[in-house]
Amino acid sequence: MAEHDEILSDAEREALAMVSAPLAATQRVLVVDDNPVNSEALCIYLQTKGVECVTADGAQAALNKLRKDPSIGLMITDLRMEPKDGLELIRQIRESERAALSIIVVSGDTDVKEAVDVMHLGVVDFLLKPVDLGRLLELVRKELRIE
Repeated sequence: MAEHDEILSDAEREALAMVSAPLAATQRVLVVDDNPVNSEALCIYLQTKGVECVTADGAQAALNKLRKDPSIGLMITDLRMEPKDGLELIRQIRESERAALSIIVVSGDTDVKEAVDVMHLGVVDFLLKPVDLGRLLELVRKELRIE
């Protein structure tokens, strides 16, 4: 039987541990925007409502945080960001180990085709700016199963 002890590689064991690990007791929201004022304001609002929150200044920072922080259970992202936009960020997440992550999109400037493209990527909802904070909070609580 010893020859079967090493069926899984170290990388496969690590991936299996991530998938089979219980969810963190408290899941956090990642707010992504290339304008730090916007992401901080939204994060502060969520924190006043009892939701744990972290921010990322753009798509690359968001991908880095998602790789390192398994407690992130929901992402709220803007679409219009530089150098990588929110649509590309969502596509990359859907092709990663975090493919099942719940995502809410907020945007102040979009067209119908882009909105449809985003919805086809399996996002929870697409909210236009200025964001209806009550609706956003309702979606966050539902996705994180907060009462």
